[in-house]
Amino acid sequence: MSSIKQPGEKNLMLFSGRAYPELAEEVAEHVGASLTPTRLIDFANGEIYARYLESVRGCDAFVIQSHTAPINKWIMEQLIMVDALKRASAKRITVVMPFFGYARQDKKGRGREPITARLMADLFKTAGADRLMSIDLHTSQIQGFFDGPVDHLFAMPVLESYLKNRLDLENTTIVSPDTGRVRLSERWADTLGTPLAFIHKRRDLDVANQVKVSEVVGKVRGRTCVLIDDMIDTAGTICKAADALYEQGATNVITAATHAVFSDPAVDRLKNSRISEVIVTNTLPLPEASRFDKLTVLSIAPLIGRAITEIFQDGSVTSLFEGDT
Repeated sequence: MSSIKQPGEKNLMLFSGRAYPELAEEVAEHVGASLTPTRLIDFANGEIYARYLESVRGCDAFVIQSHTAPINKWIMEQLIMVDALKRASAKRITVVMPFFGYARQDKKGRGREPITARLMADLFKTAGADRLMSIDLHTSQIQGFFDGPVDHLFAMPVLESYLKNRLDLENTTIVSPDTGRVRLSERWADTLGTPLAFIHKRRDLDVANQVKVSEVVGKVRGRTCVLIDDMIDTAGTICKAADALYEQGATNVITAATHAVFSDPAVDRLKNSRISEVIVTNTLPLPEASRFDKLTVLSIAPLIGRAITEIFQDGSVTSLFEGDT
């Protein structure tokens, strides 16, 4: 059975693109349904074709796609899948993108720059999406870019649950690698009952992924420091932050991030860094070549599955994080 039906009313159907079907399958197991058979192929010139092999009329559709490399192809495929659902009379279409591609460009830092996070929201709305779901958006303001409901999920409970059993919280400091992550780090520190520190850095605006650490603000000497971030791309920020913490007397540095983008040379940098453990979730696929001894990957599928179930049953997604009903 590839759907869950409520007599006379609702019909939940799950769909997966080709970017990361393993995560979609895991999510489907937690929801209690199977993925709807879908034909997805590339034409000779690279154009993408999509067709669903079952009727989707009147269904509550959830289209799961991870925006991994090659990112432009998989975003386009998800847009085409949404368009196909709209034209096949799906009742409600929810776009599930564990990692929101192009989210880093969420404002104009200088003149003549794009705001690609808004462009992405507009594209999915035009394609026919009624709702978006993503995990740890680069900034919360992105929720306002989409004209419709946006379910902003947080990986913090998954990561915290793992770390609580491994840390001496009396001797731990939560650290934000830059001022942009201070708000998230504050939530971590409040939940775990630990001090908070942050690193002031300057970024070279003319060279992508280049950072310069300036100073550490907070209590880190003689303590275990947990660096918190939403993503690790080339790992330049995290590795320089870890070096700065050790220079200020930290005894151990762990990093916890939601999205393991791991663009070159991230893996080599992390392998050779002084970070003792790198903890990430599986919002993006990690091939064997990107795995290393001190990497820990936690599954985000149970969280996505629960959120899909709450949406389908008109429940509360907020209750997954705040205990509200």
